[in-house]
Amino acid sequence: MMNGKVDLHTHTSYSDGFYSPRELILNAKQAGIEVISICDHDNIAGIIEATEVGKSIGVEVIPGLEISSDIKDKEIHILAYFFEPENEELERYLLFFREERLKRADRIVKKLKSLGLYLTIEDVMDKAKNSAVGRPHIAQAMLEKGLTSSYYEAFNKYIGNGCPAYEKKVHLSPQSAFKIISDAGGLSFIAHPGYMPESLLKELITAGVDGIEVIHPSHSPNQIRFYRGIVNEYFLLESGGSDFHGGKREDENNLGKYYVNRTVVEAMRQRLLKNSA
Repeated sequence: MMNGKVDLHTHTSYSDGFYSPRELILNAKQAGIEVISICDHDNIAGIIEATEVGKSIGVEVIPGLEISSDIKDKEIHILAYFFEPENEELERYLLFFREERLKRADRIVKKLKSLGLYLTIEDVMDKAKNSAVGRPHIAQAMLEKGLTSSYYEAFNKYIGNGCPAYEKKVHLSPQSAFKIISDAGGLSFIAHPGYMPESLLKELITAGVDGIEVIHPSHSPNQIRFYRGIVNEYFLLESGGSDFHGGKREDENNLGKYYVNRTVVEAMRQRLLKNSA
């Protein structure tokens, strides 16, 4: 069936999502999703569990990943699909960036302390558990400790970009990210480009990205038409999904609402076959 729901952008508790891979797949099945990709930040540990659960209930799981890069001091996110999870260079990269995430979290905690907000790295890791630690875990810990009135206030007032406790991430260049993904047998996509100036988008296309995330909750109908036009003009691939996290994000209704169809996945497979020929 070529018109089933396909969600190529979801997150689990292995990064900043609320649900375990098993819970996410069960929720996806209930939402009518037939094909899904888990794109955790700098972490692919959830893929094996999700794949096993998916096989048992008829949901296909495509290997996915979301990584951070920057260009001209602007942070961009890159989605990777269909890579080989056991690729050694990819594993080395992911380990390095998970370690960098921990160092960054520690620096943010120290800045918060200097502002009179007493939080420990242990409080944060209690929220992150075995996942790639990030600012959402810090926001959750702050909320639990009563240091902020809401999850969003933690970002808007303290740890968001340009705020007093903000710390920049260590990034790969887009070209390096595209190469690592390609060398691991995968395809790279620009995630949720709605915030991005067109000139930046064109630079990333020139740098060798394979596609653009066209469908995303933050994209207006006009933006969707625009990005689909770019995809066609530059012979790129299209992806899309709900960017579902669950929990404090209050985005439960997005699962099954934002999706693409199977023809998008087939186009990806055809590009991979062409690349390997």
